[in-house]
Amino acid sequence: MRLRFPWTTNCGLFFTRYEEDQAFLPSRAAKIKVLCLFALLLALPWLVGPYPLRIASQVAIMALGAVGLNLLTGFAGQISVGHAAFMGVGAYAVGALTTKLGLSFWLALPLGGLAAALVGAFFGLPSLRLKGLYLAIATLAAQVILDFAFVRLEPITGGAAGLVLTPPSLGPLSLADDTVFYYVTLALTMAGVIFALNLSRSRVGRAFMAIRDRDLAAAMLGVDLFGYKLRAFFLSSFYAGLAGGMLAAYTRVVTPEQFTLDVSIQFLAMIVIGGLGDVLGSVYGAAFVSLLPIALSYLAQALQGVLPQMVNLLSACQTALFGLVIILFLIFEPQGLAKLWRHIKDYFRLWPFSY
Repeated sequence: MRLRFPWTTNCGLFFTRYEEDQAFLPSRAAKIKVLCLFALLLALPWLVGPYPLRIASQVAIMALGAVGLNLLTGFAGQISVGHAAFMGVGAYAVGALTTKLGLSFWLALPLGGLAAALVGAFFGLPSLRLKGLYLAIATLAAQVILDFAFVRLEPITGGAAGLVLTPPSLGPLSLADDTVFYYVTLALTMAGVIFALNLSRSRVGRAFMAIRDRDLAAAMLGVDLFGYKLRAFFLSSFYAGLAGGMLAAYTRVVTPEQFTLDVSIQFLAMIVIGGLGDVLGSVYGAAFVSLLPIALSYLAQALQGVLPQMVNLLSACQTALFGLVIILFLIFEPQGLAKLWRHIKDYFRLWPFSY
């Protein structure tokens, strides 16, 4: 007879079949948690106002882009400093196809993702010969080149003025409605996260991780380095293109200032803070980086009556805070928020016998 307390759960997971070990949701508790989270996300428009709902949509868009970058950098080990530029390719492609050619947004969105994927794969060609810092410089060159193209290709991009989009519609529903846009963005982001989770457990995902850990050993085992690196750039840029297309629909305007090097650095901050090589960590990092400026603005408003000089200081130190947070995570928890969340779950899974 086994003594159990009513407030405790079974410690650990024990599988007797390989299919159980490879299941997407390996336990009943995991399925219940996912269903509860899904229900909460579906009910969010009725729980919050319009402004928090728009912020949630923005977080979902950033999370989609961060998942793509994590596939490239966290899983395949290929550093990219031009992720925002590939996101801009998708946004401008969607904007040009809808405003200049009159295509439907729902057709232009995957085409924009494909355009970004092809551009990303092209700039990923140097990855056969370059890696590490040298590859980062090559992707930085891609960022600079595409930034220049966004401004100079006025017949396509509208130049510095950019492109103005009309709100797309889904049958009788318009994406100008915050609730409709939230559900569409949520569905697209969830599909991207689920695909990335399954990809990380597939042969392609294992090849990515082998290249990341030791590319020479992976090549000796028969892994096609060039082919898989190009696939990583293609998939990452496709995610970025989809995120850029949704961002274009969100802001209804596409300008070069939306896809600068600073945005690429923010995406790198998302995957470092969330956890390199962890798909859900990308979502955590995107939420953290997206909500940090909002939290700082609320903090500045709260301190305005007490310390007026702190308002300008907090706004000026926002970029420095990003750098400080990244340094702290690299020192104290290199695996990011995803690892911290696992520590918390492990603690309560064994509570009150947490030893």
